[in-house]
Amino acid sequence: MGHVSPTPSRRAFLGGLAGVALAAGLSGCATGRGAQEVSFHQSKPEAIPYFGELVRDFNQRTSGVRAVHDTSSGLSAGFARGNPPDLGCLNYNYEIVRFQERGAFSDLADLAEEARIDPSIQDLIDQYPTYPGRTSVIPYSMMAAAVLYNQEIFAEHDLQVPTTYSEFLEVCGALQDAGVTPIYSTYADPWTVSQGLVDYSVGGRLDVAEFFEALRAQGADASPDAPVSFSRTLREPLEQMLEIAAFSQPGAASRGYGDGNVAFARGEAAMYLQGPWALGEIATINPDAQIGIFPLPMTEDPEDLKVRVNLDLALWVPEASNAREPARELLRYLITPEIADAYNQDNLAFGVREDAPAVTDQRLKDLQGFVDRAAFYQGVSQAIPRTIPFENYAQGIVTGQSLEATLRTLDEDWARLARRSETEA
Repeated sequence: MGHVSPTPSRRAFLGGLAGVALAAGLSGCATGRGAQEVSFHQSKPEAIPYFGELVRDFNQRTSGVRAVHDTSSGLSAGFARGNPPDLGCLNYNYEIVRFQERGAFSDLADLAEEARIDPSIQDLIDQYPTYPGRTSVIPYSMMAAAVLYNQEIFAEHDLQVPTTYSEFLEVCGALQDAGVTPIYSTYADPWTVSQGLVDYSVGGRLDVAEFFEALRAQGADASPDAPVSFSRTLREPLEQMLEIAAFSQPGAASRGYGDGNVAFARGEAAMYLQGPWALGEIATINPDAQIGIFPLPMTEDPEDLKVRVNLDLALWVPEASNAREPARELLRYLITPEIADAYNQDNLAFGVREDAPAVTDQRLKDLQGFVDRAAFYQGVSQAIPRTIPFENYAQGIVTGQSLEATLRTLDEDWARLARRSETEA
């Protein structure tokens, strides 16, 4: 995803962490030669430099432990060899869930108490299969995504932010009539379709968590013709999605994420279905861009408005780690409020603690109310295993493939995995 530009306060903050280290229960001594090594796996590209600085600070202030920042190891291979990283800090999606539900992560219940996670955010973890009796994962950072819009274009054409589906279509039509591209789409990068058009359309129309709970409950009985299926449930929201997609610029199939950031920054479209990770690059291209955010309305009731969220980072310690206690020490450092809050502010994310401060970036403030009242959902794309090429299916739908045939294929893929899971169990 796009790079989020660091705030000027970061260097000063990282330079004065001695008090924070003490608050985290860490020693002020330099690491000695006999220190126990902890591999810290964090590979989110735009956050690597930030966490690199945190790792250096931790090592300077902690005796007996030396953290090594691992940005490239393959998780599956590490777990298969019995040599996983000692502490993971990664996006929480179905790829992590498959390790969690098999008991590959150790119990962090005591540290979860210290982390004081907001119950509505803990619910996002509990929506996926978990390991009985364990707190396997601690949320660290949450991203909220919705429709980015150019406030100057809206004002120029006297347009209000839409709160119903019909209003949204009216806004798109008015822009089109005025010669303005309503939406900039980037179909060449499949993830942008699944994260944006698909997730927003589905999540704005139905209860995503409830749908997947019912889908999983069918087990090996899953099929395109089952009572709960992608074909039955996703058809209507995705038909609406295709109505929305029709307001995209010509040539969307050949445009990628980078193209979208540049074009939207230059005012070549009024709206852009991207997350806050795009804002840094947009601001680099056009520092004066006036960007607002609103949830995509998919019904005729404004009370149904919700934003798409994902746990951008979550922490876990494998059962197979040979350095579990030192890994827990590093985890405890990372969840210290001063450390976690600074990361989230710097990376345009929302905090996950009960007392996490509100966002300070003006562009995100319109989303704060939705987050505060838990008017959010995890995207459907986050709940599907990577062995199913969902992003490619999403790309195919918006570039002309049959919606009915694609959903049937998706159902068959899901049913095949469900049968395999029951056999392995």
